[in-house]
Order: sequence, then C-alpha cells, then structure tokens
Amino acid sequence: MGFCLFNNVAIAARYAQENYKVGKVAIIDWDVHHGNGTQEIFYEDPTVLYISLHQYPFYPGTGSREEKGTGKGYGFTLNFPMPAGSNDDDYLKIFGNEIVPALEKFKPELIIISAGFDAHRDDPLAGMALTENAFSKMTDLTKSVAEQFSDSRILSVLEGGYNLQALSRSVEAHMRSLK
Repeated sequence: MGFCLFNNVAIAARYAQENYKVGKVAIIDWDVHHGNGTQEIFYEDPTVLYISLHQYPFYPGTGSREEKGTGKGYGFTLNFPMPAGSNDDDYLKIFGNEIVPALEKFKPELIIISAGFDAHRDDPLAGMALTENAFSKMTDLTKSVAEQFSDSRILSVLEGGYNLQALSRSVEAHMRSLK
C-alpha cells in the first residue's frame, strides 16, 4: 500500500540491531506520506521508536495520533499528523516540544531519518509549506540528540521529493546540517 517494494529504513534498523549490537533505534520519518509499512513492521517492538510527521488526511490514510503501537510496542510509535498548509514553524514546534523530548527519553543508540522532502512548499505531490530551513533545523535537532545518546550515529535515507529544484535545495540544507 506504500511507495516502496523494500523498506530501506526497516532493513537498516534490523541490520544494525543484528550485526552491530545496536539495542535501540529511533526512526524519524518526515516524508509527507505516513510510513505505514515502517509503522507496521515495528508496531509491537519496544526496541524501535518510530516517529512520523506527515500530511493528514492524505495518502495512505494512516498515521493518526491514536496509532501508538501494541503489546510491548505500545508507546513506541508516535504519529504527528499535520494539516495541509503546515509550515516551518508548525513542524519545528512539534519537533522541539514533542519529538526531541521523546527521543531523549528513549535514548537511541542509532537514529535513522526517512528523509523525504516532499513536504516542501514547491513540491507538486502534496500540500505542505515547508522550506529548506525546516529540514535543516530538524536535522540540527536530530543531530543534537544523536550527539547525546548515539555517539553521533545518524543514517539518512532519501525518500520522496518530486520537484527537483526544491529537492536539491532541501537535500543540500539537510546534508550541510549533518556535517
């Protein structure tokens, strides 16, 4: 039901856990579409904190705040459905007030970013109003958590982005912040 045949972030998270003895992995997904596949894979898993900021309502129609995981994984899925038109300030408020504290409480040993840039205001596929600045600042905030808990280990995986100019500017801002 998603866009991908293989879920690169889920594969990377499990690979790190099984081959590098990484105990706790946080996945931050800021692609405009809810990562329903990633959520489903880790829905019962307390070793992976899945966080999604996404346009809602929007395809695939999942990702309400009430979807929090089940069994031992309850509370390890955090969805932040954002209305169309959400901008930098809206995203950064959620990121600073809710996502960073959740990450600090979880204390991840690795952070993986599902780095979709299709929430950019110039992207034709959705209806969000982010600029490169939001992606840069979200990366900065993520990096500060990684420095505290995961020895600065961040894996960024490129996801969506359908306006090539906006995509290239956003990726550049994101990568500069990762330096």
